[in-house]
Amino acid sequence: MTEPIRVLVVEDDPVAADAHIMYVGRVPGFTAVGTAHTGAEARRLLDRTRVDLLLLDLHLPDVHGLQLARSLRAAGYQADVIAVTSARDLAVVREGVSLGVVQYVLKPFTFATLRDRLVRYAEFREAAGEASGQDEVDRALATLRAPGPAALPKGLSAPTLERVTSVLREREEGLTAAGVAESVGISRITARRYLEHLVEAGRAGRSPLYGQVGRPELVYRWVRGAEKSR
Repeated sequence: MTEPIRVLVVEDDPVAADAHIMYVGRVPGFTAVGTAHTGAEARRLLDRTRVDLLLLDLHLPDVHGLQLARSLRAAGYQADVIAVTSARDLAVVREGVSLGVVQYVLKPFTFATLRDRLVRYAEFREAAGEASGQDEVDRALATLRAPGPAALPKGLSAPTLERVTSVLREREEGLTAAGVAESVGISRITARRYLEHLVEAGRAGRSPLYGQVGRPELVYRWVRGAEKSR
């Protein structure tokens, strides 16, 4: 039986760290071996625990994640890195490639997104032996790269999701499904499906709107932390 890939979650936000631990535990072939909330804590855990893969938040309180990755490489640690970040700076992405960063995951992300990256990483690790030619080398490297954006739930489209997201971000006080439906030009039921998808992805929150006759409506608000790094 193949030994599971051992993952250390490095994340300063305790709630996010717990979620990432839970996500890793749901993917067959992976096991979470610990959580570190700072770079220093990650170093201590690596000194006493074998780790194959770091799920590394780049914005730690004591060190930038790439600086931590650089120091670990210099010290001889061989664990690969999947970087978790809200930043979208491509210069950071390029720098990470030379430091053992095999994947980037942008916050906020769903379980399906992380599962896809972990499965691809596992397939990449399984490649062994001598390549028969350039095509085989290309295929091995291609397993790390997602073919495109993570698939949306059936019935949802990327252009409509973008419009719903744009409307919601512009209204700090929040909107009901009916309000979004009117602004975007879709039905209330359809609007609610998109809004619930954003809630599940951690990009929106919802709360009941009281003070009216009948059942309270739900008000959806964009999660401001979803659009910038902490």
